[in-house]
Formats: sequence, C-alpha cells, structure tokens
Amino acid sequence: MSIVEGSVAAFLYPDNFTGPELAAAAQRIEGLGYQAIWYPEVYYYESFTLGGFLLDQTRRITIASGIANIYGRDPMTCVQSGRSLRSFHGDRFVMGLGVSHESIVSGAHGHAYGKPLTTMRNYLNDMQRAREHLRGEDPPVVLGALGWKMIGLAAEMTDGAHPFNSPPEHTRRTREIVGPGKWICTAQHVCWTTDEKAARAAARKALEFYFITPNHYRNWLRLGYTAQDLEGGGSDRLIDALVAWGTEAQIRDRIRQHFDAGATQVILNTIRLESTDSKILASGVNYQSIPDWEALTALAPRG
Repeated sequence: MSIVEGSVAAFLYPDNFTGPELAAAAQRIEGLGYQAIWYPEVYYYESFTLGGFLLDQTRRITIASGIANIYGRDPMTCVQSGRSLRSFHGDRFVMGLGVSHESIVSGAHGHAYGKPLTTMRNYLNDMQRAREHLRGEDPPVVLGALGWKMIGLAAEMTDGAHPFNSPPEHTRRTREIVGPGKWICTAQHVCWTTDEKAARAAARKALEFYFITPNHYRNWLRLGYTAQDLEGGGSDRLIDALVAWGTEAQIRDRIRQHFDAGATQVILNTIRLESTDSKILASGVNYQSIPDWEALTALAPRG
C-alpha cells in the first residue's frame, strides 16, 4: 500500500532547489525513514515531471503530489500521467489533485477560477470518462480538501483527503465526514524551537500567504477562529494551533493528536527560524521552505 496507516511523511517544497539538490533532499528524507514525500506545484516545476524525477532518484519511499493543479492539465492527460507513473514505478506514486488558488489560476495560468466544488466534481467525472479510452492502472488519488463539502467529494470519488494548514480538530471532523477506510493525509507545520517568540515570528512569516488566501482563512473561520485571529499575521492562539513548536515531546504530542483524531498519515512541514540562505527561484514564494534537517532528523519515525 502506498500510504501506510499511522505513518509519518515529510513535505518538500521543490521550487528552491536544483535537480541535484532535490535528489539529495529526497534521498536524505528516505534515509531517515519517512514513509512518503509530499510536494506542491507552484511556479517552477511541473508536478508529474517532478514526481517521476523523485521516484527515479529514490528506491522505496512513496512520492505524492500535494497538490497537482487541475487547471494545469486536462483530465485525460491527468489520467495518462498517473497511469504512466504507476506503470514505471509501481505503487509508489500517489496523485494529489486540487483547485489551487485563484491568484495562481487566474494570474499565472490565465484561467477563470470556477466554483471549487463544481469544478473539481466535473474534473473527476471527466477523468472517469477518459479512463474508458485508456490503457493502464490508476495510482491512488486524493484531493486537497479543506471545506466539508470538498472533503465529502474526496470520500465519494477518491481514496481520501489531503488537508493543509489545519489543526487536529479539522482532522477529527474530516474523519467523521469520510468515514472509515479512506485516507486522511494531513500536513502539520513544525518549528524546531522552544522559544515561543521566535517560533511565532517564523510561523507568521512562513504562513503570511495563507492569511490572504480565501481557501485557508475561511477554513480557520469554520473551525471557530474569528476575524480578530486573522489580524496582525495571526493571533497567538491561531498560530499555535497551526504550528507545533516546543520540546520534541510537545511536537510529537501534536502529531499524536492528529492520529488520535483519525489521520492516516501526518506530513511534517518544517519551518526554519532563519532563511538567509534561501534561494527563492520564483516570485511569490514567500514561505521559509528550506527543510530543517535537525527537526526532520529528531522527529524521524522510530523503529
């Protein structure tokens, strides 16, 4: 199975890296024992090309697109890409799909940003229609899903959901919606420090994009956070809910909270305290996305 129950994965933002650097990072994550690597599609690498490269550069670890933007390829091409990667690499690839953000879809892709739920349902239906004309076997598919209706669609038409920027209470509600047997692969931000001032400052810098992105801040409001929690880069209450920091035991406890709430896999996205060596290759990439290897090493799966 490409996603193992109770497993821990690592998030890898690719746009900061050259090919050789990406290969080295992926191999290092695999060597630490993480079960999967999840990566987004932003402004540099095309999602499935990158997925194939990471699969080629590693031996056992699952590689998952988190997420591939559905506006970037038509449904038939998406099916072909997934089946190609499965044919070449077996069950090591997971296809995460999502509607991305209006700023990316309208600004960079030049498409009209449709209603997310309707657009995704239509896309999945078109993928199913295309399958009738194609050879091969599909990889597992999950949806980047935050809202309850999108999560319901993920349960109805795919193998599960991939929430991002969401605390354990979101995981619990997601499990109630999807029921047993579906994957919940949720990301957890981690800042490796016990200094609350430094942790919150780094978190606010890393997450600033999401505070102006409707998909994300509406998700927090649904969970009971308020408009006041969104001000000034995020209240301490909201920042602490989104980013785990403190001792190793405290961070591991947050990971355990997600599993207790029903997560299948928890994906660690590390936030560095300093990013002076960051090599930002694309405008608009405003997160501190160089992996914190100290954190990933300390939090690596045991046994």
